[in-house]
Amino acid sequence: MSAIEIEQLGKSFGAVEVLRDVNIEIASGEFVVLVGPSGCGKSTLLRMIAGLEEQTTGEIRIGGRVVDEMPAKSRDIAMVFQSYALYPHMSVADNMSFALRLAKVPREEIVSRVKAAAEILGLQDLLGRMPRQLSGGQRQRVAMGRAIVRAPSAFLFDEPLSNLDAKLRVKMRAEIKKLHQRLGRTSIYVTHDQTEAMTLADRIVVLNKGRIEQIGTPSELYENPANLFVASFIGSPEMNLIKGRIDNGAFTAAGGLHLPLPKDMELRAGEDVIYGVRPQHLAIGGQHAKATVQVVEPTGEAQELTLRTGGIELVAEVRDQPPFKPDQEVGLGIMVSRVHLFDALSGIRIN
Repeated sequence: MSAIEIEQLGKSFGAVEVLRDVNIEIASGEFVVLVGPSGCGKSTLLRMIAGLEEQTTGEIRIGGRVVDEMPAKSRDIAMVFQSYALYPHMSVADNMSFALRLAKVPREEIVSRVKAAAEILGLQDLLGRMPRQLSGGQRQRVAMGRAIVRAPSAFLFDEPLSNLDAKLRVKMRAEIKKLHQRLGRTSIYVTHDQTEAMTLADRIVVLNKGRIEQIGTPSELYENPANLFVASFIGSPEMNLIKGRIDNGAFTAAGGLHLPLPKDMELRAGEDVIYGVRPQHLAIGGQHAKATVQVVEPTGEAQELTLRTGGIELVAEVRDQPPFKPDQEVGLGIMVSRVHLFDALSGIRIN
């Protein structure tokens, strides 16, 4: 049985439709990430699962029970918010134990649960501190500890790392992954950061304008994007997308640039397509095209090059090569087996 099932879910605020026809099955113990641009409906979907927002249509089942009319406190879930939402006048220990005290849990059990959660999150020495005495990362760990002590059947995370600096986000991301591996609880995580989604998720749900574009593992979405939106949203740097058409067994871009096609593709001559190739699948020194380096962006482990060829700009990510310079002329190779083609009208992937 799925831990959480969402069927034909929809949400409207008056005439504004925020979500439509959302269908997701989440297995017990699975870590699912909802990802998409701002305004795509991912946080609204999470709030409906939590019981903080009413759905307009559809059904939500948790552990096989329909919870549409069930209040949030009865759904056996715990939510970690973006804003931490700690009580400023309570110590770390009191913040973590507050829900248990409201539920009249025996004091000995409260102490035991708080101690266990503090050990998991490395908060043992901070239990007597007030939130104002903590760093951002420590506050987020307290918010996670407050969820852990409740021992829920599922955790819901609403962009919990967005208030942290880049270095701390990476560290906390690893902490959340270790926490999930240790506890094995079903988790749903909302983010607009596709790198966060790729590193954390068992499966990713890509949302756009209130609808699901694709559901799959990180590697499935990266290797086989269903459409142009997923292709451009998943992967960093973003996939190169070039408009053109099929001409004499090759791809011809609008500026006249000819690029090779994967073998055994059944395409009609004159068919309008979008040619997609990731920056990691372009090689400097190849024979498929001549290009001029426009911009060089060193990232430490690699160089991101903006190249111009045939009136088109492409981005390539290269490693283990000497530094490139602007205006440098280079040969460009394409890993043809990794090329994707998309229908120019529908945006759906052809190959």
